[in-house]
This record gives sequence, C-alpha cells and structure tokens, in this order.
Amino acid sequence: MKAALVRSQIYSEVNMLIPHPVLGLRDAREFTYLGDARLIDRPDPSAPDAEPAFCDYVYLRDNPAGAHRELWFHEHGDRSWLVVTRNTVTHEVLGAELARDVALARKRSGR
Repeated sequence: MKAALVRSQIYSEVNMLIPHPVLGLRDAREFTYLGDARLIDRPDPSAPDAEPAFCDYVYLRDNPAGAHRELWFHEHGDRSWLVVTRNTVTHEVLGAELARDVALARKRSGR
C-alpha cells in the first residue's frame, strides 16, 4: 500500500498541467491530444492543388524537438479546443489559447 502511495505522489508531481485560458491550471489527463496546431489550417478543397494539399494535411506530420503548438481537446471539462505551446523535449507547457481565437486571428490576418 505504501509503495502505491509513493508511486501516486511521484506521478502527480511530474504530471503535466495545462493553463486553460478560462478555467486556470488543469491536469493534462483531462485533455485529449489531437496533434499539430496547423491542422486548424485546412486546405481549400476548390484550390487547383487540393489533392496533394489534402494528402499532406492528412498523412504528413513533423516530429519537432523544442517549442511546438499542438491541439488539445478538454474532454473531461468544458469541451473546448486549445492550442497549447509545449516543449516536446522537456514537456514544459509554455502557454495555451482557445483554438477558436487562434483560428479567428489567422482568418483576420489572411493566413
């Protein structure tokens, strides 16, 4: 029993916390990871290069080391989508934004 308690304490000390912009610090176990935040930028299906663009969008992923923007879904909470900036080497969370705000800002800037 004591060993289980020690393992539990160790796990909780190293567990990743995500700074939810509305709810404050939340345990990462409340979220589901989707992938690269660039998935927000879906290709235009009517573009002349739509087929290869969608192939890249669906199948190709980078494996970056360092700061990276990712999509996370708050499944066990308010069910919001977040863009989380995380160091993929150290797992340090550097920030988080609501995905809808990121998408609106990209749309306004013409990206």
